[in-house]
Amino acid sequence: MDELTVDQLAARAGVTVRTVRFYSTRGLLPPPTIGPRRVGRYGSDHLSRLALIEELQNQGMTLAAIERYLQRLPDDISAHDLAIHRAVVASWMPDTVDEATRGELEGRVGRELDDDELKRLEAMGVLSRTQDADVFRVDPGMVQLGVRLLDVPISQEAILAAREVMMEHTRSAARELSRLFKEEVWEPYRAGEPDEERVEEMKSLSAHMQPLVVQALLTAFQRSMNEELRDAFPEERAPSTGPVGR
Repeated sequence: MDELTVDQLAARAGVTVRTVRFYSTRGLLPPPTIGPRRVGRYGSDHLSRLALIEELQNQGMTLAAIERYLQRLPDDISAHDLAIHRAVVASWMPDTVDEATRGELEGRVGRELDDDELKRLEAMGVLSRTQDADVFRVDPGMVQLGVRLLDVPISQEAILAAREVMMEHTRSAARELSRLFKEEVWEPYRAGEPDEERVEEMKSLSAHMQPLVVQALLTAFQRSMNEELRDAFPEERAPSTGPVGR
């Protein structure tokens, strides 16, 4: 639901109100819903779009390039699909860890966090404590997911067990895909006498391989999950994991 004021949206996204208004005038953000007293209200789609813009900027894309990227997205794209686009873009980036005070962390996620919730986020690997009790090391790629999991009616033990399953199988997939790339692409390339054009092709392939693999894994996993849910709930309509993207 559209429930955020422009100030709240800016705080959640970690940008200034001026930036939000600038993006709106450039058409990067859809217009807000106009509520009582003519106050604009923003929702999850605006927040997801701002997060995607931030990731694209981190890649060094110019504003014009970001505009072209967003123009290629469907007009009715959901916050869910925008989050998938962001996940693919974020896969291009090296692993990073930010430091944030408790207040900064709460401003980023848009809610207060009690001590028990901080402990749960720490157990999930979303954050870790520093010598300063009020400063945390935060995984920016996991923080929003971790906070959303706080409200899911699943035990902490089940969440951690699911995390272990995900880590185990993604490592296995990464290992096998790396082996395939090495044996089927890299070693034949090294065995030959590549010319300059072939060298550039290999550089381009290496640069684009990770986001392509991430998109493929997201698509394959979501379709597999839908199939598993249909098998688990044959007599009723199984819960859906949502669209994979367009």
